[in-house]
Amino acid sequence: MRPAGRWLLGRLPRAVIVLVGAATVTFVAFHLLPGDPARVSLGTPNPTAQLVATTRHQMGLDRPLAQQYLVFVGRLARGDLGMSYQLHEPVAGVIGRGLWPTVELALAAFALAVVVAVPLAVATAGRRRASAALSWTVELVLISSPSFWIGILLLTLFSFDLRLFPVISGTSARGLVLPAVTLAASIVGVLTQILREGLERALDEPFTTSARARGSGETGVRLRHGLRHTLIPLLTTSGWILGALFTGSVVVETVFSRQGLGRVAAAAITGRDLPTVTGVVVVSALAFTVLNITLDAAYHLVDPRLREAAA
Repeated sequence: MRPAGRWLLGRLPRAVIVLVGAATVTFVAFHLLPGDPARVSLGTPNPTAQLVATTRHQMGLDRPLAQQYLVFVGRLARGDLGMSYQLHEPVAGVIGRGLWPTVELALAAFALAVVVAVPLAVATAGRRRASAALSWTVELVLISSPSFWIGILLLTLFSFDLRLFPVISGTSARGLVLPAVTLAASIVGVLTQILREGLERALDEPFTTSARARGSGETGVRLRHGLRHTLIPLLTTSGWILGALFTGSVVVETVFSRQGLGRVAAAAITGRDLPTVTGVVVVSALAFTVLNITLDAAYHLVDPRLREAAA
């Protein structure tokens, strides 16, 4: 087997452990919460005791907890996410409708953060104290500002006052702008600091001194030599950044009335809809697992030393 195949095969057991662990934690947390899922599923204010008992039996909630867990894991192993307690439809369809709007929002916010952070880091790395202090201040303000507060400010200014963007995000490109800016704001601060630190280290290395001695301009040294050496720290934090974007989408989707996986998860948690909550958690864990494997593969492409070690 080729080294790449052995490398990928060695990570599959970890992926399975992560998925099972995430599903198990969700199952345990669900059963620790107060309330009766059968009553939530019925949707009536005062159901009879017999109706509640019948519903609990149909949902399998009257079985021993260990048996419920085995049935739960068995269904997940078959790829069966079950039926939503609230919506009474397959969870796969519920997640499918909400997944792409959240992915679209996260990718747009990440792309926007990179487009803003890279030039800002290149422009301020190793510069005078005044410009560095100003940049640090702006970044700290962005990092410390809650997403819902930024979203409300943007919504008030650009939607209610100036009427440049719709109040309800919807699915249009214009409706995506304000949620993406809101979600990207704090990421810009973190990403700029990481890139600047990597650039400043790279600019002190001997290879940049050699590049300057060969007549390369300062901008060329920063873009051609320095920026390339920030790829490793950028890849290292990309997993955390995308995770933060998915987590922050719950708040942003609520502020801008945007459909997505975050709102699906929030409604399912409120309504004790175990199949939907579990489906969201498992899909999210699977996405992060695939993302981490992809980032590990990217490390091998960026850093030749890792390729030699794997061989």
